[in-house]
Amino acid sequence: MTAAKTAHEHRVTSEVGRLRTVLLHRPGAELKRLTPRNSDKLLFDAIPWAGRAQEEHDAFAEALRSRGVEVLYLTELLQDALEYEAARDQAIADAIVDLRLGDQLRRIVEDYLRDLDPENLTQTLIGGLAHEELKSGHGLVYRLMDTLDFIVDPLPGLLFTRDNSTWIGDRVAVTSLAMEARRRESALTGLIYAHHPRFAGVEPVYSPSLEHVEGGDVLLLCPGVIAVGTGERTTPAGVERLARQVFNANLAHTVLAVPIAQERATMHLDTVCTMVDVDTVVMYPPVAHSLMAHKVTLTNGDLRVSEPRPFLEAAAEAMNLDRLKVIDTGLDPVTAEREQWDDGNNTLAVAPRLCVAYERNIETNAQLEASGIEVIRISGSELGTGRGGPRCMSCPTLRDDI
Repeated sequence: MTAAKTAHEHRVTSEVGRLRTVLLHRPGAELKRLTPRNSDKLLFDAIPWAGRAQEEHDAFAEALRSRGVEVLYLTELLQDALEYEAARDQAIADAIVDLRLGDQLRRIVEDYLRDLDPENLTQTLIGGLAHEELKSGHGLVYRLMDTLDFIVDPLPGLLFTRDNSTWIGDRVAVTSLAMEARRRESALTGLIYAHHPRFAGVEPVYSPSLEHVEGGDVLLLCPGVIAVGTGERTTPAGVERLARQVFNANLAHTVLAVPIAQERATMHLDTVCTMVDVDTVVMYPPVAHSLMAHKVTLTNGDLRVSEPRPFLEAAAEAMNLDRLKVIDTGLDPVTAEREQWDDGNNTLAVAPRLCVAYERNIETNAQLEASGIEVIRISGSELGTGRGGPRCMSCPTLRDDI
């Protein structure tokens, strides 16, 4: 074990162990790049007020710090990593691979990026490079591009740090994002884990070159048991590959493959279910008793897949519980649907029976408190325009074992 790894432990074996360190991304110029012309492509349902989103995110980070959580910022870590030549070379190569550019414009963009210092390169890789900003641009592709287009697209989805990496035990899964607009996020996060001294010695258990898996679909139900949603973003092949990877690394003994509706409202498993205690989940009522799961285990080197069973039953059995307690989103069908859309299920556990949730989900928060769960309320009117809540916006790198 290296000295760097000894100084900074990284280990996550559950959803609810006391949170010690978390990776966030404070939104920046990339949100200001969202327009009605590109918001669909960049996967935002509305045009956020960037300044207010930053205020909301600062309050989120401060709420975590007030509970003793160390907050790491992705932008700062990336800037540090880009001090290393290998990281710079890879980041620039990833940014110019876009087939739209053609050979001539690609060379011009590469020269432009190589002239930037780490701070400005970081800002450009995240915030994008607009046509009008590339003063050295010329050639057919450059001339025929719309002047409002981006030569390097911004990454507003980087706000949701859970999706592009997730920790399983002491290893990180740098995920394979399904949507074209977000794939470069994993490349940047991967550079941090590969080159930043804080993560020296960390071994990845998954990589962006593999089948599609997104962190919002990965729930660490308890040590050794992982539920993985498969739907709009994570493919069945991705679940299969992740299961093999974690079994071979002795990070889990059971994976529950959980099919979910392939719709934007339920893009990830954590949009319908998150954990708030070692034996308790908050869950969207319409799927609570219809969600199914296939138990996946490893036998003599082969994956063994069970027949589907109700998710709550399969999860409780795998976790050695009599039953898994369920707290419903909302109190009635209309409120439940509204609050599920507003990420009422997407809570971040700071410790057992203590979670962060958006304040606007009044009924769900009341249900949580009535069940003995302390709720840290944060504003998310602007943060939520990209369809993500506190869990989506956070990548724990260290939790206490439970």
